[in-house]
Amino acid sequence: MLTLTPAQNKYLPYVLAVALFMQILDATILNTALPQMALAVDESPLKMQWAVISYALTLAIFIPISGFLADKYGTRRVFLSAIVIFCIGSLLCAMASTLNFLVASRVIQGIGGAMMTPVGRLILVKSYPRNQLLTVMNFAVIPALVAPLVGPLLGGYLVQYASWHWIFLINIPMGVVGFVIGKKLIPALFGDKQSLDWVGFGLFALGACALTLAVEMGSKVGHGYNALLLAAASIGFLLAYVWHAKRHVAPLFSLTLFNVPTFRIGITGNLSTRIGISAVPFLLPLLLQVMFEYTPSQAGWLLAPIAVGALGIKPFVSKIIQRYSYRVVLVYNTLILGLLIIVLGLFSDAAQWPWMIPVLIVIGVCNSIQFSAMNTITIGDLQGAQTSSGNSLMAVNQQMAIGLGIAFGAALLNLLRDRFQVDTLLAFQVTYWILGGFTILSGLGFLRLKPEDGRGLY
Repeated sequence: MLTLTPAQNKYLPYVLAVALFMQILDATILNTALPQMALAVDESPLKMQWAVISYALTLAIFIPISGFLADKYGTRRVFLSAIVIFCIGSLLCAMASTLNFLVASRVIQGIGGAMMTPVGRLILVKSYPRNQLLTVMNFAVIPALVAPLVGPLLGGYLVQYASWHWIFLINIPMGVVGFVIGKKLIPALFGDKQSLDWVGFGLFALGACALTLAVEMGSKVGHGYNALLLAAASIGFLLAYVWHAKRHVAPLFSLTLFNVPTFRIGITGNLSTRIGISAVPFLLPLLLQVMFEYTPSQAGWLLAPIAVGALGIKPFVSKIIQRYSYRVVLVYNTLILGLLIIVLGLFSDAAQWPWMIPVLIVIGVCNSIQFSAMNTITIGDLQGAQTSSGNSLMAVNQQMAIGLGIAFGAALLNLLRDRFQVDTLLAFQVTYWILGGFTILSGLGFLRLKPEDGRGLY
C-alpha cells in the first residue's frame, strides 16, 4: 500500500471531489439550459438529447483507455492532461453555433472526462486501505453533491440573464483550481506496463455505439428496421468481445472479474437501475420548461430539492448500510426509487409544485444511498490487478447507463408523441411510469447479494 504524506492523506480526496464537481456541474447546468440551447441551434427542445448522450457515450468508450494510460504514464500526468482536454472541450462547446458542432465539442469534453474522474477514483482506491474505502469515497463525493444544487440554479440564471455559453465557460476556472491542486497532491502511481487490447477496445466501442444508436433510432418513425439491425449488430460486437476476451492474454476487461460475486451483482445492478434513474434529470427540466412554462431559473429552483436530499443524507449513508446491510439497503432503496419516479408521472399542472418538492427531496436521498452503496459493493472485494480493470469497467458501466437512460427516456417520449400521437403531457407521464416500473424490476437483482456481503467495507 502506498504511504501518503500527511497532506496527501488529508487532502487527496479533494482531487476527486474537484473532478466530480466539474463533471456533475456541467451535466446539471446543461439539462436546465437545453430549451434555450435548442433555440440557439434551431432544434426542438425534445430532440436535444444528443448534446447529453454524446458526452456520456464518449466517456463509456474512452474510459477503458484511462486505466491503461494511468498504468503506463502515471496517474499524475494523465489526470492533469485530462483536466486540460476537458477545459478545451468546454471552450469549444461555448463557441458552438450548430447542434453538430456542439455534439462534436461534447465528444472532446468526454475524452477529457474519460480520463479525469476514473483516474481520480483509481488514485483513492490504490492509496487507502480497504477498511477506509467507504469512508474516503463517501467524503470525496460530498463536495460533488453540491454541484447538483448549484448547477440547476446557476445554469438557470446564466441562461436567463446572460447566455447559455457561460454554462461551459465556468468549467475553465474550476479546471485551473483542479490542475493546481492535482499537481501538488497527486502521487505518480504506475501499474504493470502492457499493451492495450485494441481489438477488444474496438469491439466494445462498436457494441456500445450500436446499442445507443439502436435505442435512439427506435423512436423515429420509419426507422424500426434500422433500429433492429443496430441492436443485432450491438449484440454481435459484444458477443465477439466475450469470445475475444476468453482467448486474449490481457483483454480490455478480464472476464475473471465476474468470478467475484459482489462485482458481478454490483455491475449488473449499476447498469439496470441507473437507466431509469438517469433519465429523470434529463426529462424533468424539459417537463418544467416546455409543458409548465417555467423560466430557466424557476426550473433550477425546483430541481434543487434533489440535491438537498442527496447532500443531507450523505453523512449517514455508512451508518445506514452498517445497520441494514448492502443487500437490504439496495433492494428496498431501488423499490422506493422506482415508486417515486412513477409518482413524478402523476404531476400534471404547474400549480402542483408544493407537492413535488418532498418527492424530489426523497429522490435525492435515495439516489445518494443508491450510488454510494452500488459503487462500493461493486469494487470493494477486488484484489490486486483486478482493482484497476474493475474500477474502469464500473465507470464505463455507469456512463453507458446514463447514455442509455437518456436515450431510452427520450425515445419513449418521442415515440409516444410522434408515432402514437399522444398528447405531450401524457407522453411525459407515461414515460415516467414506464421508467419507474423498469427501475422496480431492476432492483430484484440485488436479492442475489448475501446478508454478509460487504461487511468488511464499513
